[in-house]
Amino acid sequence: MAKFFIHRPVLAIVISLIILLSGAVCIYSLPVAQYPAITPPVIQLDADYAGANAQVLEETVASCIEQQIN
Repeated sequence: MAKFFIHRPVLAIVISLIILLSGAVCIYSLPVAQYPAITPPVIQLDADYAGANAQVLEETVASCIEQQIN
């Protein structure tokens, strides 16, 4: 195969130019987002702690769950 293109350098150059030009045309037609929209993962949970206010619930239950998740 290499011998074929060594003896026909013009054909090799033409094929190379066709590949190069088709790549240049395709690069503008491909839809590529530079910074795609990514939604961060969200976890929502409900906890009931009878007789405790929001601050106590956050300090005891929520902090323990947060440490285990992270």
